[in-house]
Amino acid sequence: MRLLVIIEAATVTGPAKNLLEFCRTVQNRSDIQIAVATFDRGRGETDFTAAAEQAGVPVSLIPESSASDWRVIGRIGDLVAANNPDIVQTHAVKSHFLVYLSRLWRQRRWVAFHHGYTTTDTKDRLYSQLDRVSLRAASRVFTVSQAFKRQLLERGVNASRVDVVQNAVSLEWAERVRALDRQAIRARLGIAPDEKVLLAIGRMSIEKRHIDLLTAFRQMRGDNSRMRLILVGDGPERAFLQASAGDGLIFPGQIRDTSEYYAASDVMVLPSLTEGSPNVLLESMAIGIPLVATRVGGIPEIVSDGESALLVAPNDPEALAAAIREILEGDPDKRSRLIANARRAIETGHTLETRAQALVERYKALLAIP
Repeated sequence: MRLLVIIEAATVTGPAKNLLEFCRTVQNRSDIQIAVATFDRGRGETDFTAAAEQAGVPVSLIPESSASDWRVIGRIGDLVAANNPDIVQTHAVKSHFLVYLSRLWRQRRWVAFHHGYTTTDTKDRLYSQLDRVSLRAASRVFTVSQAFKRQLLERGVNASRVDVVQNAVSLEWAERVRALDRQAIRARLGIAPDEKVLLAIGRMSIEKRHIDLLTAFRQMRGDNSRMRLILVGDGPERAFLQASAGDGLIFPGQIRDTSEYYAASDVMVLPSLTEGSPNVLLESMAIGIPLVATRVGGIPEIVSDGESALLVAPNDPEALAAAIREILEGDPDKRSRLIANARRAIETGHTLETRAQALVERYKALLAIP
C-alpha cells in the first residue's frame, strides 16, 4: 500500500515524532511505502526536516506564501497525482481542511489523525472549529484516546469512522537514556548530587498549566531549597512563566533531544488540563521515572492511580505538591512498584512495533472496503 502523509511541522512535536517513528519502524517492510510532505514558506531546513533526514525519511515541500495561499490546494492535488497513494493521511486542522477543500476525499481514501486542540487564544479555538466540517468527510479519523474520541463525536464525526490508537515509545531509546551518566549530566547542568529535580516537557500553552506546577514548586522549595524544576519547551506562556519563575528553575527552551533532562530528573510532572496520549508520559514510564499527573483526557487510560503513577485533580497546586512529596519522600517500595508497573505497561501495550502493526492492520481493513 502507498501512503501520502501531509503534516504541518517545523519542529519535532509529538505528532511529528510519532510519524517519524512509524516511518522508521516500517521502513524495511515490503507491503507499505510512505511519502511525507510538509508546508514551506521559504524557511529552508527546519528541525522537522533535519530530523526526518536523520531518520531516512524523505520529505517533499509544499510551497506557500502565507496561511491564506489557496494555490496550496492545487499543489496538494499535484502531489497526490505524482505519488498515486492508496491513502492520503493528514495531521491537524490545517491539512484536514485543505484536503477537504481539494475534494480529494471523493477519489482517495483519507485518514485524518486527530491530536487534540490548543486553547491558547480565541483564534486557536475558532480555527479548531474547521474540523466540524472537514472530519465528517474523512474515511477514518484516528485519535489517541477515548477522551478525544468523545470530543470528535460531539463534533459530528460518525462513531463508526473513529479509531483509537494510542501513542508508543522506543524501548531502545529508553535504554540509551537509562545508560547515560546521570551524575555527569547533573554536574554539567549545575545541579548538586543531593538536589531533587522535577521535570516537565511540553508546549508552554495555557492548557498545559505549567503555572500550577510553578506554584507547587515554590511551595515545596519554601520547605526544602534543595530542589530544582526543569521546564523544557517553548510557547506563548514561556515569557510569563520565566517572569514568574524565582529561584531554582531551569528553562532550556525547545530541545530536539531531551535525553539528558530525563536522565537528570527524579520526577516527571504533567499538570495539564487536557491530554491525549502524551509522549512524555510514555517516555518516562519506559525510562523508569516516577510520574505525577492530572487525571484528565487519556492519562487514566494509560496509567492507574497508585499503581503506575500518582494522579491528582487538575487546577490543584496543593494536591500536585502533595503527590510530588509522596514520590520524593514517601515509601521507597511504593515508588519502586510504580516504576515497575509503568515499565510493564509500556512493554505490553505501547511499543513502536505494537503501534505500527495496529496502524497497518487498520489501513489494510480500510483498503478492503469497496
